[in-house]
Amino acid sequence: MKDLFVKRFEYYKSLGDKTFDQLTEEQLFWQYNDESNSIAIIVKHIAGNMLSRWTNFLTEDGEKSSRNRDDEFVNSFTTKEEVLEYWEKGWICFFNALDKINDENLYSTIYIRGEAHSVIDAVMRQLAHYPYHIGQIVYIAKMIKNEDWNTLSIARNRSQEFNTEMKTRFSNPDQEINSSPVCFQNSPEVRGEYKQ
Repeated sequence: MKDLFVKRFEYYKSLGDKTFDQLTEEQLFWQYNDESNSIAIIVKHIAGNMLSRWTNFLTEDGEKSSRNRDDEFVNSFTTKEEVLEYWEKGWICFFNALDKINDENLYSTIYIRGEAHSVIDAVMRQLAHYPYHIGQIVYIAKMIKNEDWNTLSIARNRSQEFNTEMKTRFSNPDQEINSSPVCFQNSPEVRGEYKQ
């Protein structure tokens, strides 16, 4: 189970990484309007959440008293390097926490803001939360880059070609069928986890 979690989250992290590779420093700080979040602010929130939720997650509440969630929505970064360093810091904390999950503690009770969760439920909660914000990052980047955006999914008007390729790849009757929810993920290491 732990390996499956790691692979899923590594995939979503890679979407962020591939997005950042396409953006300039200025673009990371662009906001549509004063009420909108820049990509830098979204990174600050995701990483802040990770550091709070997953530091000592088996023994401490996931909403640390040191966390200032409201401040996560105020930009304090000045460079792209600072944004990316904080992004990595959050993910390192999170992946270190996932590495501590095992069969014995998977259903142990942990707390977030005093609310009891099993470890697996807390992970699933983040599997909804982090991709939600990473999707925002990708969407903002696509708006900024416009025709210069390099897609991270199936290219527009290429779905049929992609489907044919996948059917050919998996048409061997001796090969097990899988049903990855990430339809555009070509990595057999990730897709193999969903074999039926």
